[in-house]
Amino acid sequence: GFLLRARVLKLYRQALRAARKAPHDSRAELKQVIKQEMESNRDCKDRQKIRFLISEGTERLKGLTEML
Repeated sequence: GFLLRARVLKLYRQALRAARKAPHDSRAELKQVIKQEMESNRDCKDRQKIRFLISEGTERLKGLTEML
């Protein structure tokens, strides 16, 4: 429901914010990948899967942030 949606949007914003720290030449591509990942799961209604995707996304974001 509402809380899961808020967590997804927060993760999305954090990912886009992290992408701003990427080298200029790879920034647009990174943002595109982030958008595609979000879009591809947009219609997911399975709460269990959404929770899994959020935690997976959070881990990937941590990895990305460490690389930048």
